[in-house]
Amino acid sequence: MTLQDRARTFVAAIPHCAALGISVEEVSAARAVLTLPYDPRLVGDPATGVIAGGAVSVLMDTACGAAVMAHPEAQGATATIDLRIDYFRAATPGQRLIAEAECHHVTAHVAFVRATTFDADMTRPVATATGTFTVVRDGA
Repeated sequence: MTLQDRARTFVAAIPHCAALGISVEEVSAARAVLTLPYDPRLVGDPATGVIAGGAVSVLMDTACGAAVMAHPEAQGATATIDLRIDYFRAATPGQRLIAEAECHHVTAHVAFVRATTFDADMTRPVATATGTFTVVRDGA
């Protein structure tokens, strides 16, 4: 199974990812890029049309998990231990969101991940995240 197939299987197994329309765009060693299409059902403030922070959170959490599963030393199942998200600005209504996640360090049981989410303006992040995730090794 390729890293891309593994990430797609991971995302498909999470029901709320399917409900939100989250999809896998790219996966390479320790890196994953996932997208969330704009959907009026996800708007948190009808007056502005801005997508709710909870949808952004799900996108970033899932991208981080996919990056862990793509790391050469941590390709088993994973779960979120801790995730901190800093929101910098509202996402532009009508635009899809793109989350880029990188698993930058792995210990025996914990993976460390960071992610950035953008809309069409790739020069100004919507949010960043740092997190820790479980590492489940085969035979452990």
